[in-house]
Amino acid sequence: MSWTPSKSYWASVVLTVIGLLDAVYLSLLKFTHHEAMCAGVGDCYTVNTSPYAQIYGIPIALLGALAYLAILALLLAEPRHPLARSYAPWGVFALTFAGVLYSAYLTYLEAYVIHAFCPYCLLSATVLLFLLLLAMIRLLNEPPEA
Repeated sequence: MSWTPSKSYWASVVLTVIGLLDAVYLSLLKFTHHEAMCAGVGDCYTVNTSPYAQIYGIPIALLGALAYLAILALLLAEPRHPLARSYAPWGVFALTFAGVLYSAYLTYLEAYVIHAFCPYCLLSATVLLFLLLLAMIRLLNEPPEA
């Protein structure tokens, strides 16, 4: 059976690339100890240098970049292999669901513990939320092949 990518598939690919670029940018800032260009909105430096910006010495932004790479790999594998067509949509759903939950936790920390917001972090949280919505739409409207 032939597989034709839908608009929601392509929107997912585009959003994932945006999220990946955002996470790579924040990772570079973390590794180079530079301040983010927030254009006067938010306090990226405070958020990116807080103790919550890493887990066991691994920057959260790097973990985010790896998550976006995994999502992108699943999306790009989907049209190329029948097994990926069956399971990749569920993998994308699982990764974005976990990402949204963790982003909600990080946003809570920004608001109530760090008392500073990073627009790039909020962009990533928003991208993950839209990716989750698209993953749900795709699972409901375009059920994976059995």
